[in-house]
Amino acid sequence: GEDSSWHHPLTTISRKRHNNNTTMNSGTGIQELMAAETRASQIVAEARIARGDRMKQAQVDADELIAAYRLEQQDAFDKKANADGGSGNNASVKLQAETNAEIQDMQGQFNQNAQKAVDVLLSKCCEVSLEVPSARIRSTQKIYGKDEGKGKDGKEESSKEEAEEGKGVFI
Repeated sequence: GEDSSWHHPLTTISRKRHNNNTTMNSGTGIQELMAAETRASQIVAEARIARGDRMKQAQVDADELIAAYRLEQQDAFDKKANADGGSGNNASVKLQAETNAEIQDMQGQFNQNAQKAVDVLLSKCCEVSLEVPSARIRSTQKIYGKDEGKGKDGKEESSKEEAEEGKGVFI
């Protein structure tokens, strides 16, 4: 019989070379992957920088457009102001006069209605009911017990001082 563990010497050398080539190929492959990853990182970084540059340029272009539009609108406003009221100072004087007239009108209305407002407030302040609502009496009885605050006949009783104190607060 043949021994299965015996191999021809050349076959063994060939296998060793093949294993070494595979190891070298995988090492080379890893190096290539790392180099590709580095190149990809550089491309991404360059793309970010380019994007930032484009954004800066877009901002500069937008600022230029805004400045041109603002100048155009200011010129149109100045022309209209000059056509309507002569110089801008005359328009300002006219606006100030209108504002002062409106302020005087509002002050007159205030003075005219001030006493009416005071009268309404005073009438509401003096319209205070001194009676305790029955719902308040019932809720107080539930909290503190039914016998407190009642006289011998079971009716509510209050002292003359409490009534006078209560009236003094509301008057």
